[in-house]
Amino acid sequence: MGEGEIRDNEQVTAMATTEPTTGRTVLPGVPPFTVDDLLKFPDDGNRYELFNGSLLVSPAPTPLHQLAITEMLYVLRRASPPDLVPLTTVNLRVSDKDYYIPDIVVVPKASVESVPLMFSPSDVRLAIEVVSPSTQGRDRALKASAYAAVGIPSYWRIELAEGPALYVYELDGKTYGPPVAYKAGTVVTLQQPYTISFDPADLIA
Repeated sequence: MGEGEIRDNEQVTAMATTEPTTGRTVLPGVPPFTVDDLLKFPDDGNRYELFNGSLLVSPAPTPLHQLAITEMLYVLRRASPPDLVPLTTVNLRVSDKDYYIPDIVVVPKASVESVPLMFSPSDVRLAIEVVSPSTQGRDRALKASAYAAVGIPSYWRIELAEGPALYVYELDGKTYGPPVAYKAGTVVTLQQPYTISFDPADLIA
């Protein structure tokens, strides 16, 4: 393990819960929800995802959260080969009752041109989540388990409260191995999904 790397031994248990929306929003359908139900939901500023038919509801991201996404997208795009492209907030349909909106994904450019609305897990080479107070449980545990279960090769978790720090998960069989964390102030060099080097601190600089 190189300088600046730390092992993440934190054990987190995440439950799929329905978080209350604000105002008087009335959601169509009844639990367990399906992807078709989500397509009928109002555009009320919340992000709606599904885990086994249960709603995962997140408020609109904070400015700092958006900054980290924008900077990470720029770093990925600058290093990406011609056949791969990073995108933000895409629709990822796993099944009729499982649907996610990763903060960032890396997908083949060919799939961008052919996918009309929703990507499948086989399209995704890398999924990234920027952790916020309202999503920390699901990003640290639920999303890691869910993305591994559908065969997404790499998952990165960005912890803004840690400087920020970058946690890198790589698929080992049907699960991710223990993540390696890179602190702010350390230049990270990774090989998957392609060669890229950056300092996590630059994501909010």
